[in-house]
Amino acid sequence: MKTKKTVYYILMYLPFAVNLAALPFLPDRIPAHYGFDNQVTRWGSRYEVLLYPLVIVLMGYFMLAMAKLGAKDEEHGKNNETVLLISGILMLLLFHVLNAYSLYTSFVRAENLSSVPLDLNQLIFGITGVLMIVIGNVMPKLRMNSVAGLRTHWSVKNEVTWKKCQRMGGISFMAGGTIIIGVCLVLKGIPCLLAVLGVMSVLLVTDIYLSYRIAKRN
Repeated sequence: MKTKKTVYYILMYLPFAVNLAALPFLPDRIPAHYGFDNQVTRWGSRYEVLLYPLVIVLMGYFMLAMAKLGAKDEEHGKNNETVLLISGILMLLLFHVLNAYSLYTSFVRAENLSSVPLDLNQLIFGITGVLMIVIGNVMPKLRMNSVAGLRTHWSVKNEVTWKKCQRMGGISFMAGGTIIIGVCLVLKGIPCLLAVLGVMSVLLVTDIYLSYRIAKRN
């Protein structure tokens, strides 16, 4: 657990060091916001690259708070805290990739994201698919809690139902992550976004329905 927390804190604060080191090499004016058409809608100071690391730190502490809440719901063991810390580490890694992407677009002063070799939607959702596979693999270890896992009105009915729903949810997460990665390999831009949202919507409805069915059987 101590090693995981050390890695977690390093990942939380590393973007500050990276962006501070990159600051002298960035143009004075950088793209600060893009529209849905991938065109720059606002230019800003290069010092704005320090805002994203701040968001990462705030998100990191939020995930730590969730891990502590999950741990309080578990009388014996640290399964909830471990799973939530792993999820937090994966989330921070995603933010690291997005931070690197932002630094690159700032450095080249990309006026149109379509000119960037790697599509942003493919990048975000491709990594999200990988994270879903990993999280789905550890989800069955979650004990009943108030902050994480496949939580529905029916899944929290009792311990047996909870465990079965988490196993089912883990399989669903891994399957969904695999499908999303496949989508990102063949689609990009808005079609990729819409397809991924469709996959997630189907997963959500399916998981809710299956938790209902599992609860009825138990």
